Amino acid sequence: MLKIPYRLRMAWLLPLAVLAGCSAGPDYVRPATEIPSAYKEPGPWKTARPGHIDDRRDWWKDYGDSTLDRLMDQANAANQTVQAALAQYRQARAADAAARSAFWPRVDASVGPSRARTNTSGTKLANTYAAGLDAGWEPDLWGSVRRSVQASTAGAQASAAQLAAARLSIQAELAQDYLQLRVTDMQKALYARTLAAYARSLALTQSQYEAGVALRADVALADAQLKTAKAQAMDLDVQRNQLEHAIAVLTGRPPAAFSLPPQSGWQASLPDIPVGLPSELLERRPDIANAERLAAAANANIGVAKAAYYPQLTLSAGGGFSSALGGLAQWFSVPNRVWALGAELAGTVFDGGLRRAHTDAAIAAYDAAVAQYKQTVLGGFQEVEDNLSTLRVLGNERAAQDQAVAASRLAERLALSQYRAGTATYLTVAAAQAQTLGNERTAADLLGRQLTASVALIKAVGGGWDARQLEDPSAAAQATRAATQAESATAPGASHSTD
Repeated sequence: MLKIPYRLRMAWLLPLAVLAGCSAGPDYVRPATEIPSAYKEPGPWKTARPGHIDDRRDWWKDYGDSTLDRLMDQANAANQTVQAALAQYRQARAADAAARSAFWPRVDASVGPSRARTNTSGTKLANTYAAGLDAGWEPDLWGSVRRSVQASTAGAQASAAQLAAARLSIQAELAQDYLQLRVTDMQKALYARTLAAYARSLALTQSQYEAGVALRADVALADAQLKTAKAQAMDLDVQRNQLEHAIAVLTGRPPAAFSLPPQSGWQASLPDIPVGLPSELLERRPDIANAERLAAAANANIGVAKAAYYPQLTLSAGGGFSSALGGLAQWFSVPNRVWALGAELAGTVFDGGLRRAHTDAAIAAYDAAVAQYKQTVLGGFQEVEDNLSTLRVLGNERAAQDQAVAASRLAERLALSQYRAGTATYLTVAAAQAQTLGNERTAADLLGRQLTASVALIKAVGGGWDARQLEDPSAAAQATRAATQAESATAPGASHSTD
C-alpha cells in the first residue's frame, strides 16, 4: 500500500482548510434606515408610563373582557389564516434542514444480481452478484453550502416572523370586531331607552291633544319621531350581524354555528399603551423582522450565485463485493472484494453568460428586498404616528362631545317642561330630543373609534412581540404545540361553545 508522507498530506490539506473558511459573496449587514429620535405624536401614554408592552402577558387582556379572552384563545387555535402561516413556517424549517444536509457526505447502498453476455475471451453468458456502498462528498470550498444554509435559515426566521405577523393581524382584527360589536350593543341599548322616551312623549301629546291644549300636528310629529327611531334601531342589526359573522370566521367557525348575545353592563376600557422609541420598533414588529430576514436571505443568495464561478471538488469512495458465484459464502469472500477511491475537480469553462445572469438576478433580488425592508420600516412609523394622532384627537373630541351630550340632555328636559306648561310647541321638544339622540350616538361612535385606534396602535408597535424570539430554539416546539391544538380544535366532532 502506498503511504503518503505526512508533510505532503499537510501540504495538500492546508489549502483546503484555508479555502473551507472562505465564502463567496458579501457578508450581510442590516440595511441602514433613517430612524427619528422620537415620534412626532408622543401621545399621553408614553409620558405617563414609558416602557414596553409586556410580552409575557396577552395584550388583549388589558381590555378586561373575559369573553374577548375566550374568543382569542379560539382564534389562536383554529383560525385558518394562522394555520396556513404555520404550515408555511414548517415548510421553511424543512427547507432549512434540507440545505444543511449538504454539509454531509452522501452514502448509497446497492445489492442485486445481473446477467450479461461478453466476448472478451470468447462468447460467454454469466451471472454476476454484487453488493456495495458508494459515498460521495463535495467539500464546501467556496462557501456555497454555507451561503445556502444562511439563506435557508434567514428564510425560516422570516417565515417565523410572518407567522407572528399573521397571528397579530388576526388578533387585532378580532379585537376590533368584538369591541365594535359591543359598541353597537351600546347603541342598541341607547335606542331602546330613546324609544321608551319617545313612546312617553307620544302618549303625552295624545293626552294634551285630547285635553285640547295641543295640536293634531304634535301627535303626528311625535308618532313620526318614534317610528323613525325604530327604523334607525333596526338598521343597527345589519352592522351587528356582520360583525358577529366576521368574529365566527376569525375563530374558525361557520357563522351559522356561532352567536354572541348582548352583554349587559358592558363597560369599555382603554388600556395604557407604552409605544417606546422609534428605534425599538425595528425589533418589536414582526413584519419588519420578516422583511429584514428576507433581505438577509437575498444577500446570502448572492454568495451562492458567485460560488458557481469556482470549480467544485468531489471526493468519492466505494467498496463491496462482486462475484459470479451465487452462494453467499463465495459472494462475500475476500477475493471478491472490490473498492475504488477518486477525486474530481470540475468547473464550467463557458456558459454563455449564465452565471453572470444568475449573479445579477441575485443582486437585483437583494436590492428589491432592501427597498421592501425600508418601506416596511417607514410604513411602521406611519402606522404608529397615525394611531397616536388619532387617539389624541379622538380623546379631545370625545371630551367635547360628552359636554355636548350633557347640554343636549338639559335642553331636552327644559323643552319637555315648557311643553307640559304650555309655553312651548312640541316642535321644540322634537328638535331637542333629536339633538340628544344624535349627540349620544356620536359619543358612542367616538368610543368605538377610540377602541379601534387603540387596538391598531398595539398592533403598530408589535403587540409585545420581540425579534429575539426568532433565535429561540423553543419556537419549533411552540409551533408544534399550536398545530396540535389547532388539529384538536378543528377535528370532526369537536365541540364549539358559543358565548
